[in-house]
Amino acid sequence: MSTYLITGGNRGMGLEYSRQLKKRGEHVIATCRSSSVELNAIGIRVETDVDVTSQKSVMVLKEKIESTQIDVLILNAGISNFDSLVDFDYEKILQQFKVNTLGPLLMVNALQGNLKEGSKVILMTSRMGSITNNDLGDYYGYRMSKAALGMAGKSLAIDLKEKGIVIALVNPGLVRTGFIKSSQRGIEAKDAVCKLIKLIDNITMHDSGSFFHLDGSIIPW
Repeated sequence: MSTYLITGGNRGMGLEYSRQLKKRGEHVIATCRSSSVELNAIGIRVETDVDVTSQKSVMVLKEKIESTQIDVLILNAGISNFDSLVDFDYEKILQQFKVNTLGPLLMVNALQGNLKEGSKVILMTSRMGSITNNDLGDYYGYRMSKAALGMAGKSLAIDLKEKGIVIALVNPGLVRTGFIKSSQRGIEAKDAVCKLIKLIDNITMHDSGSFFHLDGSIIPW
């Protein structure tokens, strides 16, 4: 049995990660700002009032889990506001950076003492964070915050290499959740998470700092 800590566990991908990992017998800690009926029904440890943009909130979480060793830290919490150059909102763009980029970095910084040699940190990101693959424009806050997360992940892979901690960025693709309005064109969350768990299982130190699609292929930066 391994211990997984998942942020944004109350809905969407986080909820599905929690459900599938619990089903296969893992110890799961799901964090969120507020829980949901679906999350509570899984029967795992749920830590609420966790705001990844608040250092105080994250340190309270650190105190609650004490010295619990984390085998896999899945940093899933994220927000999106698909803004254009015409529909430009500075505060919404700034908030996306706080949640999508600084939130995961804050979590790793606070919980690095709970990680051990062989632990994996999974940064849930998006192909929209790839500069190479941007051929549509728009979506400024989301694209930029995810591109910056890529840089953070690469630096973390370098800084934590000596400790034997693996860092990987993974893109689930278009998934049918409430996260993206057009996501009804995507795949079911249960199918995406099933593939992602297999991918995470097979990631090694050799892969640290890489940007993966859920099928295991490498996405260019």
